[in-house]
Amino acid sequence: MKIKFLLASVLLSLTFGSAIAEETTETSAVTEASKGYNKTFNPRQIEYPNYLGFNDLHLEAIRHLKPDTNSAHDPKLQIPVHHHCKGYDDGTFVCLMFHTGMGDQDKPIGFEYIITVEQYNELPEKEKKYWHYHKTEFPRAEVGLPDLTKKEAEKLLPILNETYGKVIYIQNPDDKFPMGEPYVLVIQDLPVISEQD
Repeated sequence: MKIKFLLASVLLSLTFGSAIAEETTETSAVTEASKGYNKTFNPRQIEYPNYLGFNDLHLEAIRHLKPDTNSAHDPKLQIPVHHHCKGYDDGTFVCLMFHTGMGDQDKPIGFEYIITVEQYNELPEKEKKYWHYHKTEFPRAEVGLPDLTKKEAEKLLPILNETYGKVIYIQNPDDKFPMGEPYVLVIQDLPVISEQD
């Protein structure tokens, strides 16, 4: 009887031991393949397809933070804000905005909603004041497309120029957490550097 019990114990430990080893090897292979995901909230380290991500377009622009002063030289107007955008079938884009880059621990502080000229023309007149025309604002904001070559960017800019954007912030960049109400930043109302400056 003792021999049967001993054999059964050995077989069980060999069977479950190899299964655990296989699972550990499989888990480390998955983890190795897709590092950077939170292991508690995403234990299987699933990388979601692009349709859930904001990977379609990366823009970088200054003049996208609310200044502390009425001067065009306000330091906040010089901080580049990264826009990580998702394109939709209706021609719109939604861009998450980051004032610190897009590292693993950087948090979005707002978003920009982008629409076509045709969609802008359909808006009620009282709504249009919140939207800025990119053909006018891209040069002022020194917009860059950091993930594209100069040639690729030159092809894309004429298309992006014929769009409008609305910037909505949920957090002041100086605050640790979102405080108060979200607000719309009317980009065309920000101070502009004049030729005398």
